[in-house]
Amino acid sequence: MAVQPEGTPCWADAMFSDVEGAKRFYGDVLGWAFGETSSEYGNYTQAYADGKAVAAVVPPMPGQEGQSQWCLYFASPDVAATAERIRENGGEVLMEPMQVGEFGTMCLAREPSGAVFGVWQAGTHEGFEATATPGAYCWAEVFTREPEQADAFLAAVFPYRMKEIEDDAVDFRMFDVGEDTVLGRMRMTDDFPPEVPSYINVYFTVDDCDAAVDRAVKLGGVLRFGPMSSPFGRFAALSDPQGANFSVIDITTTEGEMPRIKDV
Repeated sequence: MAVQPEGTPCWADAMFSDVEGAKRFYGDVLGWAFGETSSEYGNYTQAYADGKAVAAVVPPMPGQEGQSQWCLYFASPDVAATAERIRENGGEVLMEPMQVGEFGTMCLAREPSGAVFGVWQAGTHEGFEATATPGAYCWAEVFTREPEQADAFLAAVFPYRMKEIEDDAVDFRMFDVGEDTVLGRMRMTDDFPPEVPSYINVYFTVDDCDAAVDRAVKLGGVLRFGPMSSPFGRFAALSDPQGANFSVIDITTTEGEMPRIKDV
């Protein structure tokens, strides 16, 4: 896949204190195989689905131990300029732009309502080699209790056009790059425990949602929501045994009519 347009999700990775445990879990649940560990880059290890790079796992660096979580990276042609916009619009740069060999340049940041994300300027590593196929990334949503803050920030930092679902029962926006919808934003309701901060929920594609959930739960994962059928696919929200939240979706099993959507 070519370098993605600015603002498009292009990569995902996660830190795990038990990397081998994470490999076993995701290998079984998502069918991932793992490449060679790169000791030069903190034992960073890429995951592959059907031979295509789809994500990576890495042990925490000293001082970064904590609950595991998936980090979604957004494409940028100029990480330094994106980092400047992040600061100017109320975000926090957690890791300054850093070149990762010939692979590219990255930074880590936190948007004003608290969700952590990455920015990636591609070098030889252009990002996901596959999307929306079994085992690969499919979709992501920013879960936040302060949607107005998150919306304003995202639209100022990246070249997004915003749309929203016409439904009084749900506060859900979508962000487009060109003609493609690349990201969702959901207001966190009281169903979420107050200690759960804003975060970006990453969806991985599976060919059978219920079977993937069964495998995850048997391996110590926790089912948080679903499985539920929708016009976009049958999906479920999970936490892995080390606490990282993610979702699985079977995009071939759909049910119901697409929601009405309007421009914002």
